[in-house]
Amino acid sequence: MIIAGLEKTTLLDYPDRIAAVVFTYGCNLRCPYCHNPELVIEEVNKDSILTEEYVLNFLRKRVGKLDGVVITGGEPLLHKDIPSFIKKIKDLGFLVKLDTNGSYPKKLKSLIKDGLLDYIDMDVKYRDELYKQGINGGMKVPNISESIEIIMHSGIEYSFRTTFVKSIHTVKSVDEICKMIEGANTYYIQNFRTGKTIDPSLDSSFSFSRKELKEMKDRASHYVKKVIIRY
Repeated sequence: MIIAGLEKTTLLDYPDRIAAVVFTYGCNLRCPYCHNPELVIEEVNKDSILTEEYVLNFLRKRVGKLDGVVITGGEPLLHKDIPSFIKKIKDLGFLVKLDTNGSYPKKLKSLIKDGLLDYIDMDVKYRDELYKQGINGGMKVPNISESIEIIMHSGIEYSFRTTFVKSIHTVKSVDEICKMIEGANTYYIQNFRTGKTIDPSLDSSFSFSRKELKEMKDRASHYVKKVIIRY
């Protein structure tokens, strides 16, 4: 496993918890609006790589001060040794939240079965075509549906999220996405934000207006119990 970053404290990434964030390197998608190109398309910076023991030593010093650890990427489930790493974190007494794109349902199911996850946040993309953008044959759409099913019946906390980008999405895109997660507890509508992205040509014109986002929320509310807009 390649650990490419550590955010020592966050109040935003794990709902209602104080957490640290561990960033893994590598992803099987190439979403143009991704804000972490250094974890996806750029060659890994060897000087920034952290050892597993470094992260664990840091966490040992934060026992009683942090509630949990968020593991994100990239796509964390690309890494074969992620279960053993999570177990070591759990053994220190921390809650663990996993951010995933849902392309590895078997690995996800195994982690849940072994009691290694306390919260799952899955990024749900739009339309089958987007799941063909990945490396090594792309992402299998049936895997996405399977992961959604696993998460919704896991018995642990979860949420789904979609980053909406003009040229990829319209306001009505939310209906198609929400049909995939119908009955879910929580869904985050994330507006595209400018900044460092895989495709540097994306600018503020690719963001939706507050009025459009409100309409998306109203549409999503027909399918999902709780809808939250992230501007």
